[in-house]
Parts: sequence; structure tokens; C-alpha cells
Amino acid sequence: MLQIVGLGLIATFLVILLNEHKSSVAFLLTVFVGCVIFLFLVDKISDILHMLQKMANDTKVNMVYFETILKIIGIAYIAEFAAQISKDAGQGAIASKIELGGKILILAMAIPILTAIIETVIGLIPST
Repeated sequence: MLQIVGLGLIATFLVILLNEHKSSVAFLLTVFVGCVIFLFLVDKISDILHMLQKMANDTKVNMVYFETILKIIGIAYIAEFAAQISKDAGQGAIASKIELGGKILILAMAIPILTAIIETVIGLIPST
């Protein structure tokens, strides 16, 4: 964590210094540092995915639903990352569209899960 915080603070300082003279370089530095921080976290993300997969196997959760939920989480993080980069570039309108696209994709992927939940609840209701 100290590496990430240190890198972030150093990059922030450099971006502030570069913004006045070389704003394009400052933006590229921002994107680069964001990607480097993500690369620092890849091992942790992998560990989390393995742990979740083990839990899903142990509880005999349908893997289709498990994989769909992981994809939904991935879409949310990727959309947030891209939207933040767009906001850093001063493109709030594009950032909003990225967020909207992510939300629509998440909803589309969640429909089979929602359908299964509704069918399960309806199956639990006694018929008269």
C-alpha cells in the first residue's frame, strides 16, 4: 500500500508541476500512473478471484451465475477507471457516457440472474 500511496503522491506532485507548461505530458503521466497502480493490484485481484471461485465451488453455486457476477464487477471497475481518466482530461460529458454504457451493460448481464431469482421466489409461493 505504501508503494501505491508513494507513487500516487509523487505523480500528483509532478502532474501539478507539469500542468502549467506541458498539460499533455501531465495527462499522459496521469494515465500511466493509473495503469501502473492497476498492475500493482493484479496479483491481489487474482488472489481474490481464486478465493471467490473456491467459495463458489464449495457452495455449489451455478458457475454461470458466478461468472456473470464477476463480469459485472469487472465492467463496473473498468467503466469507473475509464470515466475517471476522461474526467481527468476535462471530458465530463464523455465520462458520463462511459458510466451510462457500463450501467446498461451491467443491467443487460444481470437480467438472467434477476429472472432466476424471480422464478425461484415464484416457485416458493404456494399455489392455491
